[in-house]
Amino acid sequence: MPLNALPPAAPPIAILSALLEEQRGLMELLQQPHKVTHAGRDFWLGELHGRPVVLALSKIGKVAAATTATALIERFAVSRIVFTGVAGGLGDGVNVGDVVVATDFVQHDLDASPLFPRYEVPLYGKTRFEGDPALTALLFDAARTALASGHASQAFPGARVHRGLLASGDRFVSGAQESVALRAALAGAGYEVLAVEMEGAAVAQVCHDYGVPFAAVRTISDRADDSAHVDFPRFVKEVARHYAHVIVERLLISL
Repeated sequence: MPLNALPPAAPPIAILSALLEEQRGLMELLQQPHKVTHAGRDFWLGELHGRPVVLALSKIGKVAAATTATALIERFAVSRIVFTGVAGGLGDGVNVGDVVVATDFVQHDLDASPLFPRYEVPLYGKTRFEGDPALTALLFDAARTALASGHASQAFPGARVHRGLLASGDRFVSGAQESVALRAALAGAGYEVLAVEMEGAAVAQVCHDYGVPFAAVRTISDRADDSAHVDFPRFVKEVARHYAHVIVERLLISL
């Protein structure tokens, strides 16, 4: 390399969220922000804690999330994707205010039987898509550090960090009967799920296809039951956004 040549820029890390309120705090801290509109979405490029990043909203649902993840990889050549968001708790001991870091993902509404077993993604020969082990471990440590600091969990001082399987589907699970049935169906197929949301499995599948490391963290906003709609916007604004801010900060510092 010539002495006056600049080293190549490091590829950015994507920070993906489903809702704007979850990313607002990160956007306010973004240094040298630059907006790029692509595929009907706004992508914010800049730096956080000395790391080049792209902030983006996945929008809600599996198709929208897959489109956004593909755009991040194809258009912005991101090196890793980290998803922050909220989810409904399903597993025992997974309570409101807790955090779940995903080890892997399953689509709870995918059923191509009898051609393929229920939950299996056709032509992949698998039902679960894994998060990147190294990135997931760093995200888990970042979440534990964030909650232990007290800055993220003042409203839930007993909050815990869990690690395990997340279920994704194009439905907001918000009734106790539906929640119980969903958990029982997944358990019957051998899947002990900690929480349910609407995007993670789709992003995991895209990242699998491209070989891009992926990790996801979800704040538990409800128990996916009859109270799931209560004060959801307030929870996102007052709790989930602070979790996302502090956890991502700790993660970027650790990379």
